[in-house]
Formats: sequence, structure tokens, C-alpha cells
Amino acid sequence: MLSVEGVSADYGKSRVLESIDLTIDPGESVTLLGRNGVGKTTLLRTIVGLHPAAAGKIAFAGENVTRSPAYLRARKGIGYVPQGRGIFPHLTVSENLRLGAAAARQGPIPDHVYDLFPVLSRLSQRKGGVLSGGEQQQLAIARAMVSQPRLLILDEPTEGIQPSIVQQIEETLREIRGRLKVAILLVEQYLDFAWSIADRFYVMRRGRIVEQGSPRDSDPTGIHHLLGV
Repeated sequence: MLSVEGVSADYGKSRVLESIDLTIDPGESVTLLGRNGVGKTTLLRTIVGLHPAAAGKIAFAGENVTRSPAYLRARKGIGYVPQGRGIFPHLTVSENLRLGAAAARQGPIPDHVYDLFPVLSRLSQRKGGVLSGGEQQQLAIARAMVSQPRLLILDEPTEGIQPSIVQQIEETLREIRGRLKVAILLVEQYLDFAWSIADRFYVMRRGRIVEQGSPRDSDPTGIHHLLGV
């Protein structure tokens, strides 16, 4: 599904990613872990086309997309939920979703989007900026899902959200993966949440992958040490 081979990326003259190798199989859930500032968000932005790769190759569904613009990667089936949600606060819930569908050249909003997030149906005419943090996060994920992606990439979806909504998001991601067969790449600081849905994990440090494996076969103590928590 996704293959990242030897990818490096820079900000100005500073190298922030160095020779990253990462793969995701169809329907698989992968978690990317690491302390703040190690390059996780930059890696996601490079994968979706919002930051250029300085070296290496990114392939999606067997096609080289390393130099493809972000909108073409989205149309090929990559959905992205950025850190901070990135919704349009002055647009309604419905308008946010319709804009996501239009950007991906989709038709009407798929029925399963409101099935996944029933609260959004009730709030459809409310502006995004007045929603709670948890409601905004659900809207951000729903907006990514209207394009019917094959890979959903999320950057810290539980940040600043109350525990009850975190549990709802966990259940929804399980359904997205299980029923809709969408692969997931997740950046997350909350290890219990990450472990609950991950088939495999990668740990980053100083712009490099330093550890990878399966949660079932890994010592949580060692992972906590790498994360500095």
C-alpha cells in the first residue's frame, strides 16, 4: 500500500529526516512514535506531499508519488488529518464535509461518514469553530473520510480531547480499518491508545527510525524509555 524508501527531508540547510524506511500493507494499522521534535509530523507531511523529499522514494499502491503534488496523492487514496485538525472554523459541519468531497472530486458525502460520526449529522449546520475539541476532531477525520481513502494518516488525533471522546475515536478507527478496510498510519503520544489499534509500530529519534516491531512482541518499558515518558 505505502512504501517509503530512504526518504530524507530538509528545512533550509537543516536535515530533519534521514533515510527513513517505512511500509504499510493494505488494511494494516501502523503507529509512529517518538518524542516531540523528532520529525514525525514532517514525515507525514512528506508522505502526503505538503513537504518535499530531499532524497528517497515514496510509492503508493505501486506508483511512485515522490514528486506528485498533495492534491493528486489525495485523489489516489491518501486521506490526511493534520495535527490541530485544520477544519474551516467559519464554515458549517456540512460545508466542511462538502469541501472535502469537492477537493477529492467525489460526489455526495458517503452515507458511512455520518454512520461513523452520528454526532455530525445533528451538528451539520453548526459552524466548525464553535464545536468542542472532540467534535472538531471527529469532523476532521470525517472530512478525510469523505474522499473514501485507502490509507488514512492521522497526526495525534487524541491531543487535547477528553477521555470519553478518545474512546469513541478509538472505536471509530477500529471500524474504519475493520469494516471499511482502510489502512491507518497514526502518530500518537498516548501509548495505550496507539497500542490498542496498532499491528506494528516505528519509533523515531532525531529524524531516524530507531526501533520497529509489533506491540504484541515488545516490552512497553523499553518503548516508554524511548519516548521519554
